Amino acid sequence: MLPTTLGLKHWNREGASVISEVLAETAAKMDKAVEVAREDFGTVRTGRANPQLFQKIPVDYYGSPTPLGQLAAIVNLEARTIQITPYDKSALKAIETALREQPNLSANPNNDGEVIRVTMPELTEERRKEFVKLVRSKGEDAKVVVRNLRRKAKDDLDALKGEVGDDEVARAEKELESLTKVRIDAIDEALKRKEAELLEV
Repeated sequence: MLPTTLGLKHWNREGASVISEVLAETAAKMDKAVEVAREDFGTVRTGRANPQLFQKIPVDYYGSPTPLGQLAAIVNLEARTIQITPYDKSALKAIETALREQPNLSANPNNDGEVIRVTMPELTEERRKEFVKLVRSKGEDAKVVVRNLRRKAKDDLDALKGEVGDDEVARAEKELESLTKVRIDAIDEALKRKEAELLEV
């Protein structure tokens, strides 16, 4: 969990409770944006096989699109091989079809009637660069969400200026900047790790 609020003790009680609420709510929403970004990065394949990459693949399960992670156990067998064991064997064919239809995987699933094994092909240098661009774009989207949350919180704090002292609002805005920086840095850090994974040969 990233830090939420820092200096609330400096504020008078009346203003502090409203200010504290604005900052705590904003911090929680920003945390969610960071979490979504990390999950998004996990859906972009690298040269290694990563179970997280398969979790959200939609499978047509009895007419309803269901995330693969809810239908099967997904484990690494080797660096580039994943084994998918359905909880319901009747879903094997539908899972295999869903895997074949994933353009980003470029994988050839092998269904032996019990489990499906997927060996990920090596990524070409061109493909790696495409994926780096993709994760950078996802990272930028996540930072836009965080900045929009900061703007909304700043508007909420500005609206309190008549009710609480300007000093309290100024302190809150300073803290808001600090909260924002921590989340932006967390997205950048996750992005850096993902880029390193993608470029690792």
